Amino acid sequence: MSTILSASVVRVRDGLPLSASTDYDQSTGMQECRKYFKMLSKKLSQLPDRCTLKTGQYNVNFISSLGVSYMMLCTENYPSVLAFCFLDELQKEFITTYNMMKTNTAIRPYCFIEFDNFIQRTKQRYNNTRSLSTKMNLADMQTEIKLRPPYQISVSELGSANGFSHMTVGEYKGTGKISAAPHQRLEPVTLPGIVSFVLSLLCGALNLIRGFHAIESLLQSEGEDFSYVIAFFLGTAACLYQCYLFVYYTGWRNAKSFLTFGLICLCNMYLYELRNMWQLFFHVTVGAFSTLQIRLRQPQGKSPDYNV
Repeated sequence: MSTILSASVVRVRDGLPLSASTDYDQSTGMQECRKYFKMLSKKLSQLPDRCTLKTGQYNVNFISSLGVSYMMLCTENYPSVLAFCFLDELQKEFITTYNMMKTNTAIRPYCFIEFDNFIQRTKQRYNNTRSLSTKMNLADMQTEIKLRPPYQISVSELGSANGFSHMTVGEYKGTGKISAAPHQRLEPVTLPGIVSFVLSLLCGALNLIRGFHAIESLLQSEGEDFSYVIAFFLGTAACLYQCYLFVYYTGWRNAKSFLTFGLICLCNMYLYELRNMWQLFFHVTVGAFSTLQIRLRQPQGKSPDYNV
């Protein structure tokens, strides 16, 4: 029988549980899934806003919005569309009932435990699918998750529990090992993104050419400052690294892009005597534009299989 077993509301930044359903099932499988809840709570800030974790006969689904995550545990054959509609209802009711200041300043766990009443009522309604009167919402959600499917989390991405590393999904299915932290696919490239990529390559090439010219000048004249050569090559490296960040997903991607832009600004400040104002403006503007495009191109979820 496909059912929703439990649900909880968690603050994203620190994993503090704000509310949860009262569950009496103490089976081994349920106890193990509660451990997954805790492990996911610690990684919510690093995960996309809509995810699914498949753990054998159970699935953990969650959505995050405005610093709060709504998590639910259901049997593996429970329809994904119903699961995310359920989470969407929890989200709307919680946002309506509690403002962001209350959730951000909460200190003790389960300080909104009274929200459990709504969770239980909604859970009972979604466990009796014949009584559901949300066909329009279901159709909207089905369209939405087809356009933007939830990211499929592998057990290996959660690290280890009880001191032992979990078997990766690839090993479990007998298809070979997969990386514990695979690259996430990024959203499709836009025209501004392509322009920023090309301009970054152009700036890198200009810096590289000027760097070689500076080396020639240094060899011909002992009075030339070698630090200019370093500044040109650092500028080249920064531009190329921006191109890399735009194409590939890495950890702390946004922070790295801002630091790279800062390096571009510092290099151009140091090269103030060798470049006119228009050249400086061009290099700094391209760096800022590339940083913005890196920030806008977010990871997208992997296409999952749905029980719709």
